Amino acid sequence: MAKPKTQNPKPANRYADFGYQKISAAEKPARVRDLFTGVAANYDVMNDLMSGGVHRLWKDYFVGLLNPADGRPLLDVAGGTGDIAARFLANGGKSATVVDPTAAMMDVGRKKHARLPITWICAPAESLPLPDRSFAHYTISFGLRNVTDIKSALAEAYRVLDIGGQFLCLEFSRPELPGLARIYDIYSDRILPWLGEMVANDRPAYQYLVESIRRFPPQSQLADMMADAGFSCIRYINLSGGICAIHQGFRL
Repeated sequence: MAKPKTQNPKPANRYADFGYQKISAAEKPARVRDLFTGVAANYDVMNDLMSGGVHRLWKDYFVGLLNPADGRPLLDVAGGTGDIAARFLANGGKSATVVDPTAAMMDVGRKKHARLPITWICAPAESLPLPDRSFAHYTISFGLRNVTDIKSALAEAYRVLDIGGQFLCLEFSRPELPGLARIYDIYSDRILPWLGEMVANDRPAYQYLVESIRRFPPQSQLADMMADAGFSCIRYINLSGGICAIHQGFRL
């Protein structure tokens, strides 16, 4: 069994995006942790408010692609409060591991899902303290755009998946229905930061959310990055006209 890797990866690039800001890549992980520490207590409530509850439907469909009842373990990276892991177990999954770099998010998840067989590990997506080929399912939900080095995170996903294992990413993406992009931009610019201020008392965190979505690679570009990492049978599924997308790939 391979020796787990260090939890302190060196960024491959000197600079990274933090929303529209260009900052030192070494600085970004701490900035992201601080942001999610600040919103952890209201994170799940804000997800319901921002999406009108639609995120629940997206996640249900996402988890359904895993076939949880096959008995194989799930690794949910950037898993935060354990939303995906809990769904996986509720649909017949036997075991789940959540990895997230923000301890405060996982503290909320531990309390919320105290009776579920979830293992919680504090670590970044770019350097998972897990052996090679140790999981059959890898998921990352609304987390990949917060990663400092997406290419390294994809390489780690490939490393920890067993042969035949499935990679699934659920993330905000680019609306592809005519006219929807403009409506979505207006909603993102005006409503989301306002909700962050009113409910979570943290307008900058939700302004970052909007900016990080717009800086994230569009559907086809992310599919190409997955191919570069070694994944096969890649496809993406647009949800709600492309506001959100699921990317799927396999290690063959």
